[in-house]
Amino acid sequence: MKVSENLSIIKENIDIACKKSGRNPDEVTIIAVTKYVTTERAEEAVETGIVNLGENRDTGLIEKWDALKERAIWHFIGTLQTRKVKNIIDKVAYIHSLDRLSLAEEINKRAEKQISCFIQVNVSGEDSKHGINPEDVISFIHNLKNLNKIKVVGLMTMAPLTEDEASIRRCFRGLKELQNKVQALQLEYAPCNELSMGMSNDYTIAVEEGATFVRIGTSLVG
Repeated sequence: MKVSENLSIIKENIDIACKKSGRNPDEVTIIAVTKYVTTERAEEAVETGIVNLGENRDTGLIEKWDALKERAIWHFIGTLQTRKVKNIIDKVAYIHSLDRLSLAEEINKRAEKQISCFIQVNVSGEDSKHGINPEDVISFIHNLKNLNKIKVVGLMTMAPLTEDEASIRRCFRGLKELQNKVQALQLEYAPCNELSMGMSNDYTIAVEEGATFVRIGTSLVG
């Protein structure tokens, strides 16, 4: 299917999820995750009106950035090795996978502008998932206070890969509750107004639970 046709279906599903939860669809930003598709398919997404593109490897991001440059807003959504920060830092607006102080320090060292960062939280507690333990998030944020190139705009998580909707919903709800705790701190460098959660298989549940960024690959671009 064309990206435009997929996008129409996704937007309709988001509208329904927003109506169920009393939200405005304008609060939800769709990130097209282009890591498994060609540069041409990414260009098709941009021509459809999707300006937010997500990549999880530095090589993939650089390849597509070379073709599209400022036509897209670039999100790094995968695990980021400290030594690869220098490869992508001047190209991205958002990093969704801040999960350790050494990475934060490297971002701060390399960035020429302030980078909007999501702290990745392992809400589900699965060994297979990266991210900070929920109980460590507040102390981690306090440790970022003097890193002036980092702005903690929100939290990110990945739900368990399961058909059990209750487990998925519990994970997303846990991230929302944690966001409320961070916002209560009223830190200028960590407003934490955003939640990056939900992918092709669970984005409607994520929207119902408060997602403001959904990262959609397969259902959108293939």
